[in-house]
Amino acid sequence: MSYLKFDKEELVNLEYSLVREVLATNKTGGYLNTTLVGCNTRKYHGLFVLPVKNFDNRRYVLLSSLDETLIQHGREFNLGIHCYGKNNYEPRGHKYIVDFEFDKYPTITYRIGGILFSKSMLFLHNKEQLLIKYTLLDAHSATTLRLRPFLSFREIHTLTHANDDADRGYVTVENGASYRLYDGFPTVNIQTNKQNDYFHNPDWYYNIEYLEEKRRGFQYKEDLYTPGYFELPIKKGESVVVSVSTSPVAVKGLSGVFTREAARRISLQSYDDCLHRAAKQFIVNSGKGLKEIYSGYTWLGKGLRETLIALPGLTLFADGDTAQFEDVLESTFKIYNHQLLHGSKQVDAALWLFWVIQQYAAFTGDAQGVWLKYRTRLKAILKSFLDGGRMGVSLADNGLLWVRMNGVAMTWMNAYDKDGVPVTERSGFQVETNAFWYNAVCYMIDMETKYGSDTRFVYQLQAVKDKLDASFYNVFWNEERQHLADYVDENGQNVFTRPNQIFACSLDYSPLSEEVKGKIMEAVKRELLTERGIRTLSPKNSLYKGIYDGNQDQRDHSYHQGSTRVWLLTYYIEAMLKLYGGMSVRRASELINAFEEDIERHGIGAICELYDGDPPHNPHGAISSAVATASLLRSEYLVNKYKQTEEI
Repeated sequence: MSYLKFDKEELVNLEYSLVREVLATNKTGGYLNTTLVGCNTRKYHGLFVLPVKNFDNRRYVLLSSLDETLIQHGREFNLGIHCYGKNNYEPRGHKYIVDFEFDKYPTITYRIGGILFSKSMLFLHNKEQLLIKYTLLDAHSATTLRLRPFLSFREIHTLTHANDDADRGYVTVENGASYRLYDGFPTVNIQTNKQNDYFHNPDWYYNIEYLEEKRRGFQYKEDLYTPGYFELPIKKGESVVVSVSTSPVAVKGLSGVFTREAARRISLQSYDDCLHRAAKQFIVNSGKGLKEIYSGYTWLGKGLRETLIALPGLTLFADGDTAQFEDVLESTFKIYNHQLLHGSKQVDAALWLFWVIQQYAAFTGDAQGVWLKYRTRLKAILKSFLDGGRMGVSLADNGLLWVRMNGVAMTWMNAYDKDGVPVTERSGFQVETNAFWYNAVCYMIDMETKYGSDTRFVYQLQAVKDKLDASFYNVFWNEERQHLADYVDENGQNVFTRPNQIFACSLDYSPLSEEVKGKIMEAVKRELLTERGIRTLSPKNSLYKGIYDGNQDQRDHSYHQGSTRVWLLTYYIEAMLKLYGGMSVRRASELINAFEEDIERHGIGAICELYDGDPPHNPHGAISSAVATASLLRSEYLVNKYKQTEEI
């Protein structure tokens, strides 16, 4: 029996099934994403979504959906479902669904009287090809299968509408047809592994609604183009494989391709299986030998900070894949070299690289080898901070980094309101940026002293460290609150209780005493810790937003003002283990395993981007988040390592 499984009662209840989404990727940036019952509720949903080279590799929904109809004795049973307004769903194919399961791939089973029929979908890895296998499990009469594609050919953040520019023609290919609605796009080739009859009857379906976009305050109505439909007979016990691809394929071997590809997939039989499968979906081969990390599916892109935060968890701590770790890191150097050496609007991103290298050294046990491999690059980054050549950041006389770029939020708390004003600008001395700065300085001193030869640079850094040892606590500690200030500017300390201070407790090098760390952890536990991660702001704060909902501006105002983040959890758990040792293991395991309850919510088999700060902590944001997934995998690794060695 599959670990991820839903029954008829759950599936026919659209309030239940439409808020649970399926995701499959091809490891080159393409994906399949829809709801359990196949009714698209987001503009990001589609069966065949790919990055298009001619358009800067932006992702486009090419095939929105493929509606199936079973025909017996002239009676038609349409299995598709689209929303045309409140409670107006046509056709209502979901009423025939009796089972959904996701093992190696998603499979939906339908029953219509004496007909038992299944659909399985498999997006091939490293190819622009989707396979859909239809099986007639049972039938007592001659049966015909009709397939009607709905094409959109538009960028994932936009919607399309009926227009005269769309090419309404087609080209015949083996057992199928090829379409390209607009110049510059790849073709979409729809083929079957057995002969079919194609009926070309181009038309537009108007005003299909996407409920999630309506709820989020965006445009939500779209027109979809259908070129016609395919019909073919299907016998009891027979399987028909449909291929959707950007180039015509040989149809004879499609059934074997499906079988061989499925054999290579992870069977999802546990929570851990789901985490490991999810981890591999974020790492994509983006061309020219580069491997990158998508921050999340389906609308999040790629970025330096998110890549570095997620990398160790998705590779080292997922399955010990050091080769993939190095491949992604080398690609990161090539893509983000300027940002690493000269700065960007992500002020702390370059300092995260030191943490990444520390993770690698600890994982391999080869501190010297790892240091020598990356020493030159790390040294250049530190020099750029010392020399004052980085965007928006300067080294103050007290050794701390002062960060300011007016009108720009340079930390991970980087939401903007509808007028383009940062919701949480946090200019000045930022607590997490300076915790990472201290960690980087100390790591360089330690490693260069042991394995290097640049004593002059060590002396220079030692002078900075001495200043930090004297200033960090005095600048950030707030005696009344018994925790660190979130940032300090010309007006003094901002003492909002936020999670950024956790890093001063979790990083390998910290200017704080164990006693002070303990007080910080108590404050975080008391005001920020939830069963779904760490809140971004204390509920005691007047700016706290406990529910992440509303239009874009309302959500942006709650994005870092109370919503709960999974990715922060691993640093809390790491600090727990360092401070409290064995007595924290049980609680750490509870926090990690609590997410198993959510593996069948939002994005099934995936860990989402964020949760409400208020109970019951409903899931929101991207259905599958790289940093959240990496956090849980790293946390599991740390707990298991501590159980074995009593060290992390």
